[in-house]
Amino acid sequence: MNVAVYGFMGVGKTTSGALLAEALGYEFIDMDDEIERRTGKTIPEIFMDDGEARFRELERDLVRELSGKDGYVIGCGGGALADLVNTEALRVSSTLVYLTASVDEILERTGKESHRPLLKVDDPRKTVEELIAKRRPVYERYAEVTIDTTDKTSKEVADEIRGLLP
Repeated sequence: MNVAVYGFMGVGKTTSGALLAEALGYEFIDMDDEIERRTGKTIPEIFMDDGEARFRELERDLVRELSGKDGYVIGCGGGALADLVNTEALRVSSTLVYLTASVDEILERTGKESHRPLLKVDDPRKTVEELIAKRRPVYERYAEVTIDTTDKTSKEVADEIRGLLP
């Protein structure tokens, strides 16, 4: 069995997921990092050169591959579970852990980073609010564990996830 950690960008999927994997003796894989490694391009380069549809295709291929493995904590990209093909594949092979955070916290955590293609807009707050509203129904529908990471350290989140795993 795997643990798939998902949620919006900036909620702590990568940092908490890596700590969780270490605690469980699992391997951690960040989907975005793995796609970058395999393509030799950054996520913004893939979006710019090949488009979001191509990125989502790469994401789908990786989910299909990972859902056939065991002993992984998978840090899913922010939009990975917005694709129901990914959601269905992951829920068969993984405990689905949904991480949330307040919009203020997300903006604080992602505001310093210039590599977020979906936030390179005039009004990042509005974009974050709209994307969360759009994705929330799917995120909530499939969550087996939900944790609000607002004002928590990555270690606190990882420990909380570990305590709630079936």
